[in-house]
Amino acid sequence: MSPRSARLARLSRSVTFSACHRLHSKSLSDEENLKLFGKCNNPNGHGHNYKVIVTVRGEIDPVSGMVMNLTDLKEYMQEAIMEPLDHKNLDKDVPYFSEVVSTTENVAVFIWDNLQRLLPQGILYKVEVHETEQNVVVYKGEETIVK
Repeated sequence: MSPRSARLARLSRSVTFSACHRLHSKSLSDEENLKLFGKCNNPNGHGHNYKVIVTVRGEIDPVSGMVMNLTDLKEYMQEAIMEPLDHKNLDKDVPYFSEVVSTTENVAVFIWDNLQRLLPQGILYKVEVHETEQNVVVYKGEETIVK
């Protein structure tokens, strides 16, 4: 009997959180911020019901039949996403966003970084953040582009 090749799979889980924010860059004047971000620069902010899909990848364990235990992934997502972000003002309640504009792109990076600290090394594949039905950001850990 020949040994069976390792099978790779991707496993995804989603959560939804509610948060408010204001798109505003400290590097721009009030006029420039208003021109760039429009109504999303409202001084009182605005909110979203964000949907986040986290995908991990790895070998299917021959004993458990899983890439990762979903209960563990759920707990990691609770700690990395729900606890710091749900029902928060991103700009005022999350220290990361005191110096980083709270765009959906940067929310995805924040979530990626939080998950990287918790998950087994090399298993995180993708973080997908749906700000609205029409606006989606996908981040796969690409940190920089050489220019």
